[in-house]
Order: sequence, then C-alpha cells, then structure tokens
Amino acid sequence: MTGRLYGVGLGPGDPELVTVKAARLIGAADVVAFHSARHGRSVARGLAEPYLRAGQVEELLVYPVTTETTDHPGGYQGAIDEFYETAAARLAAHLDAGRDVVVLAEGDPFFYGSYMHMHKRLAHRYPTEVVPGVTSVSGAAAVLGRPLVERDEVLTVLPGTLPTEELAAWLETADSAAVMKLGRTFPAVRDAFAVAGVLDRAWYVERATTDRQRVLPLADVDPETVPYFSLALLPSELTGPGNAAVPPVTEAPVPEPTEPVVVPLQAGSVTVVGLGPGARWWTTPEASAALAEADDLVGYGPYLDRVPANPRQVKHPSDNRVEAERAAAALEMARSGRRVAVVSSGDPGVFAMAAAVLEVAAADFPDVPVRVLPGITAAQAVASRVGAPLGHDFCILSLSDVLKPWDVVVDRLRHAAQADLVIALYNPRSKARPQQLFDAREALLEVRSPDTVVVVGRDVGGPEESTTVTTLGDFDPGTVDMRCLVMIGSTQTRVTPTGQVYTSRTYPG
Repeated sequence: MTGRLYGVGLGPGDPELVTVKAARLIGAADVVAFHSARHGRSVARGLAEPYLRAGQVEELLVYPVTTETTDHPGGYQGAIDEFYETAAARLAAHLDAGRDVVVLAEGDPFFYGSYMHMHKRLAHRYPTEVVPGVTSVSGAAAVLGRPLVERDEVLTVLPGTLPTEELAAWLETADSAAVMKLGRTFPAVRDAFAVAGVLDRAWYVERATTDRQRVLPLADVDPETVPYFSLALLPSELTGPGNAAVPPVTEAPVPEPTEPVVVPLQAGSVTVVGLGPGARWWTTPEASAALAEADDLVGYGPYLDRVPANPRQVKHPSDNRVEAERAAAALEMARSGRRVAVVSSGDPGVFAMAAAVLEVAAADFPDVPVRVLPGITAAQAVASRVGAPLGHDFCILSLSDVLKPWDVVVDRLRHAAQADLVIALYNPRSKARPQQLFDAREALLEVRSPDTVVVVGRDVGGPEESTTVTTLGDFDPGTVDMRCLVMIGSTQTRVTPTGQVYTSRTYPG
C-alpha cells in the first residue's frame, strides 16, 4: 500500500491562522516537504515548526532559479520543469514505500502555490488530499480593514507578471482587484494602476498578518523595499474607507538578504559537502540543499551520522583511512547516473575529501562532474569561541604523518614559527601518534617564548564542547586527542582581561 499525499495550506503568515486540520496532519506525517529559494530558508517550514515532531523526514526542495537567467538548455522553464520532475520523484519514492507525505504551502495550496506542481505530477498516482488555507488576499483584506467586494461585485485576482498594458486594462474594468507576485515587478504594477486611473485608491500590504506587516498607500511605496510576499489591493468603491487610513504597522521593512547561488545536484555527478565543525546550524543552506537532493551519501561513518536520516537515500559509511577508495566508490555511483554527496566535517577542502575526490576523478573518472561546497572550518569555529586569534596572518598544519614524513611536518612547523604566524594544528594527537605533539611543542619552544598564547578547542559545536586558553610553557599535549584543535599564537596574540584572545591586525614596524 502506498502512502498518502497531502497538500497543506498554512495561511498567510500568522501561526494562529494555521488550521487545526493542517496542524494535525503535519504532526502525523512521516515526511514533511517544503520549498525554498536558493538561500535555503523556508517560510512554510517556519510556520509549520510548532507542529513538527522528532523523527520526521524533512525534504527541502530548493528552486534552482527564481527570476535570474540560467544556462539550462531548456532555459528558465526547462530548469523549473526539470526541478519539478526531480522533486516529484523524490516524494514518489517515499509514497511508494508507504510513507505519508505532507507538502507545505504558504497561503492556500491551489492559490498560486508551489504545491500544485507536485499535485499535477503525483495526484493521479497516489491517494491525495488538499487542505485549504487562508489566502494572502484574505489576510491582506483583514489587515487593511476593507471588505473586498459586496453585493454583485466581482473580485479580480491578477499576477503582477502581466505586461503593464494588459494589467492596466484589467484594472480599468475591475470592481475590486488583488495583484499578486510583486517584488521585482512592483514598478510596472504601480505604473499599471496609474494608467488605469486607480492609483489614488490602491493599497499595498506586505507580509500580511505577521509581525513584520506593512500597510501603505500604493503610491507611497519605495520600489526598492518591496519583497515577494506582498500584494497590491484595489478595494471596491462601495466598501467605504474601513480602517485603512491608519495603517496597523508603518515601521521600515527588514531588507531581504542577498541570495547565494545554489546549484542543484545533477544526475551523474558528485558534490563534496562540508558540514561545518559540529552543530547543525553551522551547516550552510547550500550544503543542506545538496544533502537533501542527493540519492547517495558517502563518507566517514561519524560524519554521515550527523546527516538527518532520510529513507529515500542510501548512506555508504566507511573507515576514516580509505579516502581514495571512498572517492572512487562515489565517482562510480555517479557515473551510473546517481546524485552523490560526499560528506566531510568542517570544510571539505581543508584536510578532507575534496582533494581526494578530485585526485581520483582526474586519474580515472574525467567524465564525472565534481563540485565542492565550502563549510565552516574547525579553525574558524575554535577561533570564534575564544575571540579573534586569526586576526592576522596564520597557517594551518596537520600533524599527521600518514601522508607525509614526520621530518617534513617538523620542518614546516619550525618555519611557520620563525615566520611568526598563528598556527592552527589539525590532527594533533592520536592513539597511533601519542608522542608527536610533545615533539612539536619542543620544536616550537626553540623559536617561540613560553608565554606564547595557546588555545585548545575540543568538540567545538558538539555536545562536549570546551575551550582552554593557556601558554606554550604550560600546555600539556597529553590532554589532547583527535577531537581537538590546537592553536599556537604569534608574538602579537593577546589575552584580554575578560579572557578573550585576539591577534592584532597591525604588526610592529
């Protein structure tokens, strides 16, 4: 028996406007899916968050493009159509396995909603139910305090993407109208209201029913401040002024954050992903999107354990010392048409899997596309916890001699110390290498003062996080293991009276 598909409307933004039925279905679902733009944030998930429960599978569906151009061979529409097909296939995998899937939609699922594209592709194959939600038009009318229509009047709902002349023609004959999809279309929409001769009685409503809502006469709105979640209302002349003359909220809007470019995973490709150093919130939206889209996840077992379970995906854990074999396995899967994400902790290009994958690909898989997504490094994370020890020139060294001779490690360490760089030491001490950090400390003391600041970060971003600030003379390498990062300050690294560490951006002389 297959699972059941639900398209669930969440209303215009006020969490209290989520219906009882919507809340119940969200909490009961095996899988909760939601769309986002390339920044990875989802308004729908934010509204549904109070009703989510532990153990649910979350499917993040990231649009590959919104309004920008694309090099997809089918152009903008081709990229979007391919995205909808891929997203529908991801949801179908859950439905085929008997899991119920809720697709979240702001407002109403069938009112300019993203859900309808999943519905068209899946509803004929699986049991489906659509749960209506309060529309943004209804929410905006309530905020404005103006009935939209009365008696025999006709409400006209229009997309702001129409040409100005066509939009003006509709507005000229409308008893009452709502124009959706503003944002970048706003200047043309306002021109259409002016051409139609109704700009003087039109209103602008932004983020209706939320704590960030704005209400202004349409003629007074600065086009640079208009987000996508806004609309223009032309109330009926019969409905009176309402309470619109005194807008409920008039403070300046919060600017929309700039969206990073997030490229979706392509079939037959490998994407090397950095999770960041520990906490889930240190994984970037770009990395989260890549992990959500993947068919297969490849990596060191403890790193894969940090990725939320998704039964649609296959995890391929392996030991930490088989990087080349792991890379080859990922590339082979990609060559067969799979979307493969290779998972690293921190940043994949810093002592991690990116170099291994590229090296193997160059030798044996030149036909497989490989992409690398950055992550927050362990050095950055530890530095942030104590202040700004990386405020001037620094270097990163690995004390592991698995892939390079120990005498090379010590030689580089001495030169870095002589150059007066802050030094971040990765892989500082393991059970197989218990003595080398002691030897490294002695090599550093040949050049650096015993008063040199040392920072030890353990499990930063994890449940057992701790940081210690000491000196090179007092530093005990025996307290360090592979879950630690050791940072050796320069001559300009200081500890403030409050215990924070920084390295001055200005060097003497």
